Amino acid sequence: MKRKLLSILLASAVSVSALTPAAGMAEEAGSGQSEASAVEKSEEAAPDQTEASAVDSSAYTLTQVVVLSRHNIRSPLSEKGSVVSDITPHEWFEWTSNTGELSLRGAMLETTMGQYFRLRLEEEGLFPENYIPEEGEVRFYANGFQRTQATAHYFSTGLLPVAVVPVERLVEYNEPDSTFLPLINFMNEEYEQDVREEIAERGGGENLSDLAGYRTHLDPAFHLIADTLDMDESEAYQSGTYGDLFTDDTTLALTVGEEPKISGPLKTMCSLADALILQYYEEPDDQKAAFGHELTYEDWRTIGGVLADYEKILFSSPLLAVNLAHPMLEEIYSELNTEGRRFSFLCGHDSTVTSFLAALGVEEYELAEAAEPTTPIGIKVVFERWTDLAGAPFYKVNLVYQSVEQLRTIQPLSLEVPPMICPVSFEGVETNEDGMIAGEDLMELFENKINMLSELEEEYTAEDELENAA
Repeated sequence: MKRKLLSILLASAVSVSALTPAAGMAEEAGSGQSEASAVEKSEEAAPDQTEASAVDSSAYTLTQVVVLSRHNIRSPLSEKGSVVSDITPHEWFEWTSNTGELSLRGAMLETTMGQYFRLRLEEEGLFPENYIPEEGEVRFYANGFQRTQATAHYFSTGLLPVAVVPVERLVEYNEPDSTFLPLINFMNEEYEQDVREEIAERGGGENLSDLAGYRTHLDPAFHLIADTLDMDESEAYQSGTYGDLFTDDTTLALTVGEEPKISGPLKTMCSLADALILQYYEEPDDQKAAFGHELTYEDWRTIGGVLADYEKILFSSPLLAVNLAHPMLEEIYSELNTEGRRFSFLCGHDSTVTSFLAALGVEEYELAEAAEPTTPIGIKVVFERWTDLAGAPFYKVNLVYQSVEQLRTIQPLSLEVPPMICPVSFEGVETNEDGMIAGEDLMELFENKINMLSELEEEYTAEDELENAA
């Protein structure tokens, strides 16, 4: 039976699923119609996200911005000789960076995103033109890996072109910083059972170890990936080196001090989907990106859905997310409350963003013009603190990201040509008529979610001790 605390968490459950694209999204982005026309169609049907995220500057003054970012485009994490290269007879895109590092395109995209933020913050009066910050006014902090450090550096170049801004690295270069990793801080048998049960239920499974619901949902995507890679023509697949990707079981491991881990077909297909989506961003020729196949925009969205479901299983269960995201919750809360801080930029990974949003209880959202439905490459969670005419703080929270067209064409961003902006809200947290969260309400949300880890540990430890005593 689920415990009382689990019921509380479920009441504020986040729904970060493989979301469907906005109605009217293009059907033929890769065959017979250009990417630009596909985007035009989606813009006709999608809500005006920029307008929805706007704030009346006559009623509010922007006083602080805190950004949690995913790194921009990188090369695949798999090296030659891995499943990504073995399971297809085709040659992959010739990457401009080493394995897992920020690509040249990713560097240019992140710079233009920084330039957009500069223009926006100057327009709102948070930064003067050619701002050179005083000590403590600006902070850049990133995980130790090259792709996260480089993303932060390139963003800072666009944001502050005449200032030298150090990027904090609290670990050795290319080593992981636990603040940015969704590590399991607490686990015991009873808690693990409830977490597994919740994950299975969210995917349509029937028991605590059942991931069949996810597998059924992803079957079309698995076959699409196999067909795109011409997987059946590869020696590795024919020999069974990687098992049967359509019938083998996917297993989930939950271990203290480590990230949740999946092994089996879903893990393999996630690696393949990741490489395909990254190749789609980098390769301007639609057919070359799909190894000669004609994929529609919806096909690419289907492939990206594998990544979304992978994140959903591992990082977005409400009961687990407050455990995984605990250090980042504390870090962002600290930034929001650092006196004199104007701007903060923290750079991690899709898992960082997914677990953080899930822990806060983000309400269901839909990202238009994104091949990755929930946390596309380079996405930013942006907390804007605005002060009203009476001096009271209010917050606007947006997801800011580059559309597929902007990623593939390296489109310069400006106030006239902004990135995609999707306002978000949180379960149980009210907004005023301007879509703003009162400062005290947002701080209370953070404090409650931060405290949940110790509450989980206390409750499950007490119940474990009672069971042992019995």
